[in-house]
Amino acid sequence: MTSPSVEHASFTIERVFNASPERVFHAFADPATNDRWFVRADNWPVAEYRHDFRVGGRESGRFSQDGKTFHFNETVYLDIVENRRIVSAYTMAKDDRRISASIATLDLLPEGKGTRLVFTEQAAFLDGLDKVECRREGWEQLIGLLAAELGETAAAA
Repeated sequence: MTSPSVEHASFTIERVFNASPERVFHAFADPATNDRWFVRADNWPVAEYRHDFRVGGRESGRFSQDGKTFHFNETVYLDIVENRRIVSAYTMAKDDRRISASIATLDLLPEGKGTRLVFTEQAAFLDGLDKVECRREGWEQLIGLLAAELGETAAAA
């Protein structure tokens, strides 16, 4: 068993989209759109998923790539400003062990006719079971899937 420990870290990812802030926000807020790029795009079997996109609402999911090891997330939306900002707190677990707790802020800034997405995560990685590099890589992949959902292929800014 790993000794109890915590590593605090934060990171920011920025990407400019040609899509309007309204279209980018819709990709997070609309259950069907969110399901396509956020929940099912990586082809992991989804054991369960719930999406209640409102302040105080909860999102949760349980996924397994191999049917043996399960990843679980539990999110609560703390602040939502339509077409502008989403702030959430979430925990991640692998099987029955919590691996992290985070605050995530998504800013959608108008830029020309498009949007500058600024994603910032502040995290506590627990007991050496997760690392900031892995989390950042995961979010970079998700933002790439969002770009595909929006019909864009340009690299991150």
